[in-house]
Amino acid sequence: MKNIKGPAIFLAQFLGDEPPYDNLKSICKWASSLGFVGVQIPTWDTRVFDLEKAAASKEYSEEIKGTVESCGLEITELSTHLQGQLVAVHPAYDAMFDSFAPNALRGKPKERTAWAVNQLKLAAKASRNLGLTAHATFSGALMWHTFYPWPQRPAGLVQDGFSELAKRWLPILNAFDKNGIDLCYEIHPGEDLHDGITFERFWEATGKHSRANMLYDPSHFVLQQLDYLQYIDHYHEFIKMFHVKDAEFNPTGKSGVYGGYQDWINRPGRFRSVGDGQVDFRSIFSKLAQYNYDGWAVLEWECCLKHPEQGAKEGAERIKEYMIRVTDKAFDDFASTGKDPKLNKKILGI
Repeated sequence: MKNIKGPAIFLAQFLGDEPPYDNLKSICKWASSLGFVGVQIPTWDTRVFDLEKAAASKEYSEEIKGTVESCGLEITELSTHLQGQLVAVHPAYDAMFDSFAPNALRGKPKERTAWAVNQLKLAAKASRNLGLTAHATFSGALMWHTFYPWPQRPAGLVQDGFSELAKRWLPILNAFDKNGIDLCYEIHPGEDLHDGITFERFWEATGKHSRANMLYDPSHFVLQQLDYLQYIDHYHEFIKMFHVKDAEFNPTGKSGVYGGYQDWINRPGRFRSVGDGQVDFRSIFSKLAQYNYDGWAVLEWECCLKHPEQGAKEGAERIKEYMIRVTDKAFDDFASTGKDPKLNKKILGI
């Protein structure tokens, strides 16, 4: 069995314009002071990372690695969640997702998509230059507005949707394969890849591409009322990344899974800081250890109640509690009788 690495932290929700969150060096020092040993870097935030330079320059990539390592940390993975979202955007969401793209591309969906595809290809090269093995992203969505089957979907709509999604992602997946990186889709509501079945359909549409993998985040499954432990049994071979994020689901007589258009604090399903929700992390860490997951356990903080600084501090401590140092011996070795072929035959009656 293999050991999970961590604790690490996704920097996206912590970056800001005030110290220590305003540049890579200072935020890494802050993360290290809390007990984290790895950082996951968002590639869209130029306060900490220049994606084009990292893809083009091994020297720049070494500088980034050196900055992180000088703080006693490692880079776990890069993230292109925002750019990945723009690979596939239904026109109904154009205005809401335009802010994910550079100003010059807003209102230009075709140019925006081409930019997003190029960003992912740059991320593949940057990941290779940094010596990484996995990358985090979103799939985007062409079919999300049809997730509830009313009005009735026309025949072939879903198949056509996954075919188009795969067509857009195949050149990107091939670029990641060329660079030796696993592309891990965060399975997430709002994306066409939001549960196990949708991932399977996409994977089939790509010709079962070997680089199409998963970022596992149990919080999104609590909100969908999906069995997040059995999910690991089904898909452990695809899970190459892990976000440690908590959630709770408390339905009422007024609102359930769909949330009633309420703000996060009033929704029955809401994200919580690690340890404050309903996710059974001890069982998750046990299952991942059982299936030899040797990637990182990365804290993603999203909570409508607790301050991010408290969530980060407690998150580092709790991940350390959940992590399992896997055993290299069987617990009943003390009673072993050793290997004796003659004795075995006698016991078997042969």
